[in-house]
Amino acid sequence: MSLQERLADDMKAALKAGDALKLSAIRLLRSRLQNMEIDKGAPLTDDEVVQGVAKEAKQRREAIEQFQKAGRTDLVEKETAELQVLSQYLPGQLGEAEIAGIAQEVISELQATSKADKGRVMNALMQRLCGRADGRLVNQIVGRLLEGGSV
Repeated sequence: MSLQERLADDMKAALKAGDALKLSAIRLLRSRLQNMEIDKGAPLTDDEVVQGVAKEAKQRREAIEQFQKAGRTDLVEKETAELQVLSQYLPGQLGEAEIAGIAQEVISELQATSKADKGRVMNALMQRLCGRADGRLVNQIVGRLLEGGSV
């Protein structure tokens, strides 16, 4: 079963169960995926679907951060609950050591030696990680590795 089929089934189940929060989160996600499909002009692959889910999850994390700064605990709770729903559709997240190992491989392959190469490294690395790691964490790790430090 593809991830899109699973989303459709879960949306139907949430509708039947009356789970408004889960239903809303899945509808928003499916809307993003449909827009991505329209932009591409072809059906999405499972990797592209995962990228769409990761973008939605990132938006939720950023919104949580902003709402916390504003003291809006009600909205923080809502966004956190939606993030938990979305995280069910993401592959398992990698730890810092695993990310550092993959980052080191990419740095070696690209023969990156300075912070000026960070953009190339990040582009290749994020494609390889495909939603299995938070971009901020990856950025920090790559920055440390290119500075010559260890993770």
